[in-house]
Amino acid sequence: MTVSGRRLLIVEDEPILRITMADALRKEGWLVDVAEDGARGLALFQTQLHEVVLSDLLMPKLDGMELLKRVRALQPETTVVIITAHGTVDGAVEAMRLGAADFITKPFSMMQLILRLNNVCSFKQLREQNLRLQEQLEKRHSFGSMIGKSKRMREVFELIRVVADSDASVLVLGESGTGKEMVAAAIHYNSPRRSRPYIRVSCASLPESLIESELFGYEKGAFTGATERRIGRFEAASGGTLFLDEIGELPLNFQVKLLRVLQERQVERLGSHRTIDVDVRIVSASLRPLEEEIKAGKFREDLYFRVNTVAIHLPPLRERREDVPILAQAFLEEFRRERGKPIEGFSDEALAAFDAYSWPGNVRELRNVVERAVLFCTRSRIGVDELPEALREGRRSSEALPPEPVLALHEAVKRAEVEAIRAALSATGGRRTQAAELLGVSRKTLWEKTKQYGLEE
Repeated sequence: MTVSGRRLLIVEDEPILRITMADALRKEGWLVDVAEDGARGLALFQTQLHEVVLSDLLMPKLDGMELLKRVRALQPETTVVIITAHGTVDGAVEAMRLGAADFITKPFSMMQLILRLNNVCSFKQLREQNLRLQEQLEKRHSFGSMIGKSKRMREVFELIRVVADSDASVLVLGESGTGKEMVAAAIHYNSPRRSRPYIRVSCASLPESLIESELFGYEKGAFTGATERRIGRFEAASGGTLFLDEIGELPLNFQVKLLRVLQERQVERLGSHRTIDVDVRIVSASLRPLEEEIKAGKFREDLYFRVNTVAIHLPPLRERREDVPILAQAFLEEFRRERGKPIEGFSDEALAAFDAYSWPGNVRELRNVVERAVLFCTRSRIGVDELPEALREGRRSSEALPPEPVLALHEAVKRAEVEAIRAALSATGGRRTQAAELLGVSRKTLWEKTKQYGLEE
């Protein structure tokens, strides 16, 4: 840790110790001020900003405990380290309770002193970094990161604002790519739980054999391969928020166990009979309406009511077209900074293509389209030449097309899947992994679909 140029105040009534400490710390790069008692130390502190105060506990005029209180009142960010004799350790412990960062007991070597100061300063730096990261994270997931001026999105923002202050279970519904995870994160980071864990679980990606161990954890020896204890996602999220993405993908036999945990607020690790209390706020998301899954016998109605205290419906991008230009501009700002490109905006033709397109991949697809356009753009504005083929063709949304004849359900599903797959592959330049992510399916599923529909090329 670099201390060069950082200022430290030594308050010590023993002259030899005071001089020895000052010399040793100056050699380490500290800018050192010294005071022979608490009153003089306080006067120096009031005229000069010190990052660290190193103070004896027992001193004339003003003791270390009172000096600590005054320093903390004047400058709470200052680190205070107390020097104490063996007989006054209890007082040093009390000083820690009042805000001292550490105490060191006489006699001590200068190397011990330097190491202890380095440790407390490193810890302070780490804590400050964590606070900055937390602030950035909260800013990232604030309402400012969810862009939209349409009436539908304003209603969503207001609903998030209302439910965030409560512990109500929230079910977020919407098509793939509409931003369901952003809503879940916004609820957490605008709630009283914002400083506690936010844990995301993709229910669709968990193999059925691992769901229980992932969510509830397990003890060493619970099954073959369980070589050590593992904390489940519920325990990890305790005090915070657990986001169950695609909750409708959970198998029925596990839904019973999940319902019990949500009702009792207790989990049992696999291989253990001990119950563990968990305080978790549940936010769930589903691509498909769960009412239909209930009718099909794929989702329990009692679990549905448990996770659906409040439902938030995210509209698809084709139903809030006025948000497309401002979303596109926000993504452009992001990617042009990353690429270092002086791109000002979009041509009128490009914006018209955006408006004419149906956006089956929603906001996620729009983001990928803008990222691709920034990559290929060599001008000051993105034109239609930088857009994928689907947008260049001016494909319009289903509302703008003339009525089509009624199709058999399986044929309608096939046509919809073919169009979505083609759009995703076009938006990602044929990159299968990114296209699968855009569609909200696994790469294996996408491969099977492209083979089934003859879209390998």
